[in-house]
Amino acid sequence: MSYNFRMTEEIKNTENQEVEVSAPVEVKETKTAEVQPLADFDWDAIDKKDVEYSAEEQNRLEEIYNETFSSIVEKEVVEGVIAAISLREIVVNIGYKSDGILAASELRYNPDIKVGDKVEVYVESQEDATGQLLLSHKKARILRSWERVNEAHEKDEIINGFVKCRTKGGLIVDVFGIEAFLPGSQIDVKPIRDYDVFVGKTMEFKVVKINHEYKNVVVSHKALIEDELEAQKSEIIAKLEKGQILEGTVKNITPYGVFIDLGGVDGLIHITDLSWGRINHPDEIVQLDQTINVVILDFDEGKKRIALGLKQLTPHPWDSLDADLKVGDNVKGKVVVIADYGAFIEILPGVEGLIHVSEMSWSQHLRTAHDFLKVGEEIEAVILTLDREERKISLGIKQLKDDPWTDISTKYSVNSKHKAIVRNFTNFGIFVELEEGVDGLIHISDLSWSKKIKHPAEFTKIGEDIEVVVLEVDIENRRLSLGHKQLEENPWDVFETIFTLNSVHKGTIISQTDKGSVVSLPYGVEGFVPNRHIVKEDKSTVVVDEIADFKVIEFSKENKKIIMSHTKVWQDDGAVEEEKDTRRKPQDSKKAIKKINENVEKTTLGDIEALANLRDELKKKDN
Repeated sequence: MSYNFRMTEEIKNTENQEVEVSAPVEVKETKTAEVQPLADFDWDAIDKKDVEYSAEEQNRLEEIYNETFSSIVEKEVVEGVIAAISLREIVVNIGYKSDGILAASELRYNPDIKVGDKVEVYVESQEDATGQLLLSHKKARILRSWERVNEAHEKDEIINGFVKCRTKGGLIVDVFGIEAFLPGSQIDVKPIRDYDVFVGKTMEFKVVKINHEYKNVVVSHKALIEDELEAQKSEIIAKLEKGQILEGTVKNITPYGVFIDLGGVDGLIHITDLSWGRINHPDEIVQLDQTINVVILDFDEGKKRIALGLKQLTPHPWDSLDADLKVGDNVKGKVVVIADYGAFIEILPGVEGLIHVSEMSWSQHLRTAHDFLKVGEEIEAVILTLDREERKISLGIKQLKDDPWTDISTKYSVNSKHKAIVRNFTNFGIFVELEEGVDGLIHISDLSWSKKIKHPAEFTKIGEDIEVVVLEVDIENRRLSLGHKQLEENPWDVFETIFTLNSVHKGTIISQTDKGSVVSLPYGVEGFVPNRHIVKEDKSTVVVDEIADFKVIEFSKENKKIIMSHTKVWQDDGAVEEEKDTRRKPQDSKKAIKKINENVEKTTLGDIEALANLRDELKKKDN
């Protein structure tokens, strides 16, 4: 000890003295003798002054000394006492050999902390690189918080939490140092539109869900309110009766109805029970938080679903309908709804009539109500039926015009010619419209005299004009039978003079069937050749696209049928005599040419060219 004291004094004495620095001196390396340690030197006796302990005594004293310290295990939470507080650090005594250090920021949430307060800390390390005990209050709070949150969830306890901020769909709440989520639907029993009013408040909650995997906690304030309202709700439900009028508050508005808070019990007013008139959205009648009177219409056995009504508190509009109104009267109204089958016309708010699509036009072909009316349009209609008991009324607008079938026989007499519009096709004919409400049918057999038409689409198109002749009028069934080919003379009257029996004509086989072949003859006419009449003189047969002579063996004007034979051409004897017999007399040719001249002026489409060629040919033969 004296040595140390003298050394200290010498150091102090030299502090204020000037030290003379000489030139560097060369230091020669010298070899020192190797020092051997003393075998009997007592190292434990160093710095001891006349105190000697036996080994047993020393061990006993060390045990007593160690017992004065608490046993500290790393990664555990212990309780300590604040020993000192500075701006950056807080010293905590946990009963260990040395005090621990906390960052002052970890206790910033508690501005009232002071020396001597107890605080829980988490032992990070008993000794770091500098020999310091490292502690953490934040981790201790988190561990303890999860324990307390789990306990509150298991025991269904009510806990306090601080609302920190707003987030998407709800609020963030600080519960025991853990950030929990409060959904917007769990804030109150009624919908909350402004979440910001709860920020910065301390509220009571219940832990409703914990996700340990993602460390998520969900709390609810609504659960507390529901428990309080459950008793009130049971009392209210027990007193509910149909027809009872109650006061309620508009809780929520949806496109299909309005939810009303009846004091802890919710009921629904369907959109159809808000007003006698037709509305597009409930917000046209009520607003949020509005207090209104409602009537109970119905509820289920458990009284969990309550149907309410608002319009039932006012008189029904049908009661104020004019008592003198009757069938046949004209009324005015507004189109409120249109469907394919008809339109609803609002005569008075809450009083609507239906105009069926069949009552919109005298026309018989199919249409939709959209073709005649538009929503919001003001129209005039005729009352067709009126049932005050059932509160139903049907209307019509075509009755405002004269029925075109009233004098149909005069305007569209048989054999009269008219122009019509093609409206629709069927396999058996064409539906045309002569005027609105007057439709007719052209059968497929009445389209052309000479052409074989498989489908009307081959002949014309929808929307095109077509000339027709009235063939028949059915007033009772409101039907007109029309024809198009009747506009011209029947060319088969001319064909009868050309394709006479046993006359020979050039023809081309265009198709073959099991029974025979179809041959194309001059002037656009087709004939039929049975299989036994297709044989050539060399025993072969006439094939498709082959041109040959054919003899007429049968002609039917009524059935528009010509039977031909190639075999007869070479089989019959006296070909010269047959040729003389088949020559037409000059006066017969003149008669045929005269008919053709008349028909050329009347025919249409492809028949004109064919008959013109026939006329020229007859003139040449006559000359």
